Amino acid sequence: MDSILIAMSGGVDSSVAAKLLLDQGFHAQGGTMVLHENPACGSADGVENARAVAEHLGIPFHLFDFRDRFCENVIDRFIRAYEACETPNPCIACNRYLKFGALLDAANELGLSLIATGHYAQIERAENGRFLLKKACDPTKDQSYVLYHLTQEQLARTRFPLGGMTKAEVRAKAEEYGFVNASQKDSQDICFVPDGDYAGFIERNTGKVYPSGEFADQNGNVLGEHKGIIRYTIGQRKGLGLALPQPMYVCEKDLATNRVILGTNDTLFSATLTANDLNWISIPELNTPIRVKARIRYQQPEQWATVEPLGDDLVRVAFDEPQRAIAYGQAVVFYDGDIVVGGGTICKETR
Repeated sequence: MDSILIAMSGGVDSSVAAKLLLDQGFHAQGGTMVLHENPACGSADGVENARAVAEHLGIPFHLFDFRDRFCENVIDRFIRAYEACETPNPCIACNRYLKFGALLDAANELGLSLIATGHYAQIERAENGRFLLKKACDPTKDQSYVLYHLTQEQLARTRFPLGGMTKAEVRAKAEEYGFVNASQKDSQDICFVPDGDYAGFIERNTGKVYPSGEFADQNGNVLGEHKGIIRYTIGQRKGLGLALPQPMYVCEKDLATNRVILGTNDTLFSATLTANDLNWISIPELNTPIRVKARIRYQQPEQWATVEPLGDDLVRVAFDEPQRAIAYGQAVVFYDGDIVVGGGTICKETR
């Protein structure tokens, strides 16, 4: 049986995944990635829980200090995206560069052939030899959206033991196994910004003060003063600090003028978007337009769309129905039933 490195965060999912793989006969070792000082990013209680579970299972345990790589590939990208008026998804970057990048490097150094995580998704091999990424059987926990950047090599060397289970079944297994973290709550929000104050986090890390500027409507009329352009996201209504005659939403951020543009709800809807930094999974490349269902944010209901190649790592996505609050920097992921066709980063949209 193959040797496998199991990413153990200290949470219930990765712990159950480790036990299931042992039961399947894998020669397993556990490893925790220290990514940031916050416990949710692999330190303090998370490390001790992971170590305790590994000891309980009788498998070797490793601690990987990936803080520098996490800072470079996740936090720095997160900050640069906000400064460019984008809305990043750091979980996708973490999966791409750490959990399926740095972790595979660690497995190679240990002489292990596979890696595993507690993600809720499934991997299958198609008749044509390509590895497929598929949704988890539990639709409330499916994480295929944040895994769309997995390459064929990464899919070939990865196992997702929880893909065919529900969260309730996983918790029941943890209780059965007597794990210390069986009743532990799921982590929420971005692990390195546990209080949700993204702007404060960015200011503390950069030492910058992001200047105030004007709120304006789409006709250029000034409506008030904002507190720094990084504090606002597309579609936001609450927290603007304005008394307006009708509900207004952030529909655009103009970096050149430091203006936050507000509009009515109708102005938030877009029929098309452009995406780059593409990764294809079920197909080797896109040469002709295809029909798919697409998501423009995590757990959004899928929407019918046509994806057209534009060349130079670029596609145009035309939705059957206009979509609300499409944001630069977010991922658009394409599905064919339960199969992830591929995805990319939203880089331009046309209202």
